[in-house]
Amino acid sequence: MNRRHRPAFLQVVRLGCLGFAAVLVARAAVPAAPRPNIVFILSDDQGFADIGYHGSEIATPHLDRLAASGVKLESFYVQPVCTPTRAALMTGLYPMRLGLQLGVIKPESQHGLPLTARTLPQALREAGYFTAITGKWHLGNGGPAYLPTARGFNHQHGFYLGSTDYFTHERDGGLDWHRQDRALRQEGYTTDLIAAEAVQIIEAHGGQRPIFLYVAFNAPHTPLQATEPYLARYAKLPEKRRAYAAMVTQMDDAVGRVVAALDRKRLRENTLIVFSSDNGGNLPAASNSPLRDQKGSVYEGGVRVPAFATWPGRLPAGTTVTQPLHMTDWHATLLRLAGAKAAAGVTLDGRDLWPALNGDPRAIHDEILINAAPGTGALRRGDWKLIVNGHLRFKGGTPDAKFSWADLLRESKLPVEDAKRQQVELFNLADDPAESRNLAAEKPELLRELMARYESYARQAAPLVGGDKPGDFKVPAVWGETR
Repeated sequence: MNRRHRPAFLQVVRLGCLGFAAVLVARAAVPAAPRPNIVFILSDDQGFADIGYHGSEIATPHLDRLAASGVKLESFYVQPVCTPTRAALMTGLYPMRLGLQLGVIKPESQHGLPLTARTLPQALREAGYFTAITGKWHLGNGGPAYLPTARGFNHQHGFYLGSTDYFTHERDGGLDWHRQDRALRQEGYTTDLIAAEAVQIIEAHGGQRPIFLYVAFNAPHTPLQATEPYLARYAKLPEKRRAYAAMVTQMDDAVGRVVAALDRKRLRENTLIVFSSDNGGNLPAASNSPLRDQKGSVYEGGVRVPAFATWPGRLPAGTTVTQPLHMTDWHATLLRLAGAKAAAGVTLDGRDLWPALNGDPRAIHDEILINAAPGTGALRRGDWKLIVNGHLRFKGGTPDAKFSWADLLRESKLPVEDAKRQQVELFNLADDPAESRNLAAEKPELLRELMARYESYARQAAPLVGGDKPGDFKVPAVWGETR
């Protein structure tokens, strides 16, 4: 066809398909006003298999009911560890664009989520939402500018670090428990306190204006600490699994209290509830079955997690979405639902997943970058997943930043049949969700194509932020206060 006639032809096609398009738009359109309340619940290190509706021995009846009332996301991706996942939600960007692609922000670190990044609560607050966090932050405690109330939250409650004690609320002897980013002495088990604060926020602010409530549990992250009534339920399990299971069930009951508060305030019908884990579970306490590996890995067990969304009357109940989705997608979606604007001049990596939630089978991503860290990473396109140096972890040593798989994969330097030896792996997840059969040597053209895409992302990666612990570092009496 002559290129000069193509626009006119396309216009006819568009007009001819108008009825079909109208049906799709009606099905996938953003819900009408009033704008929804948003309750985003994040668990910490919960394994893919460790939720009731995945057949777990661990009781999660509240989460199961919520999932059954909405849409289960069975191919939902996060990052291998928690700081990058939280950065992805807050910014809508792959963490490699923020220099946060490798590991977590450590307690002594002076850096955090880059201050140039506009966060989800900042955007929602500007759009008229009351924004609140209760629970884990883990995006920086090196100074006031990195703390939650400086990053868009009207209200803050909880802790900044990882591995905070569930009973004393301390990390390495320093208090890590705060309200409005000020030291808070509060007795109780962390999971219950997080839920109680969420309930208070709903009771105080629900119905006045739309709320964004970020409920970031640390359960079931280590230390494996549970209360006796919940431990008693799992007396027959091995010690670590027992404590872990108790923590998950206690978190589930906490979620139930949050939902009950929404019901009492008659907010449930106009509230979108999202649930996800921040990364895969830690073996052997957790189970990621049938997925391979665990937290810290770019194999499925490290980055594919239990997740769902529910909104009565707005999302179809009892449905499942299997297309690959990513944590960054929630950032883009929530901005749209709330009528908020993305940061000027910033192209989000996340996509609006609302059509997918409502049954549109068309993929919202050509591909998903699972990670691109120095020397290691992964990318998924359709059913195919490329893994580069999957044996390198995000916990422990730093991979060689000068390593270039693009060079090695050029035909003159690396025959494709050597790909397995060189730790380049290619899996078809539709046939092999356990990533047990490396097909790199059998699919040379696809391997090169995906490798080229992966290297394109890797070249865009920002330099890693962070550094070693200062030689004169001392644990502060209260984390986050001026040192």
